[in-house]
Amino acid sequence: MADDGRRLIKRRPEVEVWAGGGVPWRRVDDRVELLLVHREHHDDWTFPKGKLDDGETLERCAEREVLEETGLRCERGSRLPVIEYRDGRDRAKAVVYWLMTVCEGHFEPNDEVDACGWFDLASARNALSYRRDRALVDEVEAAIESSTIGT
Repeated sequence: MADDGRRLIKRRPEVEVWAGGGVPWRRVDDRVELLLVHREHHDDWTFPKGKLDDGETLERCAEREVLEETGLRCERGSRLPVIEYRDGRDRAKAVVYWLMTVCEGHFEPNDEVDACGWFDLASARNALSYRRDRALVDEVEAAIESSTIGT
């Protein structure tokens, strides 16, 4: 599975900054809920993510970032489409997200994230600060409706 991320990076030499992230999700009754994080420094709501460390795989980066930002150890599931944009320094950035399910842990506010919360799909779309993240919610919903992820 880690080769998937390495191949992706090799195929995209124009990307200057790579990051990995997770979309932790759960089903509560008949609702799907997504975990969002609030970053006080940016005053935004988004999904947990962060830059790739030297020698790290995208898969490991995603797991590490979710754990660091949320305190939750998660199991990685299906890879979602790559999100691309220009970062604050006008560099080409690509974030690779995976659906994740929580295995253990609990949130404690930290240097990067001051709050996190579970949101149903409609509430997540309203809370998310970036259009690209709202598009990711659409991808998650489509995956659920097509039964490509667990129920």
